[in-house]
Amino acid sequence: MRGWSQERKARQSELIRKWRPWERSTGPKSAAGKARVSRNSWKGGTRELFCDLARALREQDEQLERIDDG
Repeated sequence: MRGWSQERKARQSELIRKWRPWERSTGPKSAAGKARVSRNSWKGGTRELFCDLARALREQDEQLERIDDG
């Protein structure tokens, strides 16, 4: 058997509703902690930048070839 049984899920759900951890959740308090969690959703975002750079380099190569052939 893999995972939790329906009974165990129901019991855990009941315990969490009684425990209510979200009422005591305060998040980071220090500046370092706040800086760290501010990057939680960062996914990178460098692919588009690299594509633009590669495109610019190709265009530059084409221009240099035209000048050499000129």
